Amino acid sequence: MTKVADNINPDIYEKGSERVLTAAELDEEVVDEFDEREIFDLIRNIKDPEHPLTLEELRVVEESNIRVDNKHNTVDVTFTPTIPHCSMATLIGLSIRVQLLRALPSRFKVTVSVTEGTHASEHAVNKQLADKERVAAALENNNLVQIINQCVAENL
Repeated sequence: MTKVADNINPDIYEKGSERVLTAAELDEEVVDEFDEREIFDLIRNIKDPEHPLTLEELRVVEESNIRVDNKHNTVDVTFTPTIPHCSMATLIGLSIRVQLLRALPSRFKVTVSVTEGTHASEHAVNKQLADKERVAAALENNNLVQIINQCVAENL
């Protein structure tokens, strides 16, 4: 039996423009701290687990919902599921977290959570995503890791 998507007809938005790199950003001698746009660029093309669309195209992730603090080495991302009862919210959050943990230096503490008031089980999802032991246990599940890897795979 095939699972029917929670949101069979999601709103689709136009993708934003790609970041244009400046000469200073390409210069290896210049200290270039992480910013919200760079974090957004790392997660914008993560694929939704239910649709052949990116999280950006579904407006699940937006640059305005990212906070970077280079001084304290923190990155905070909030994401907005397409519907309040999205059963894939934890998987989406895990995909964002995995992508950032793989791409960022280990000095960063990454926090991923559901945007306040946008999900029926927001507190439960946020609790799962904030619990390092639960995240580690989830990432030991080969089937789950396979799905996450498909979500975070670069678009070809």
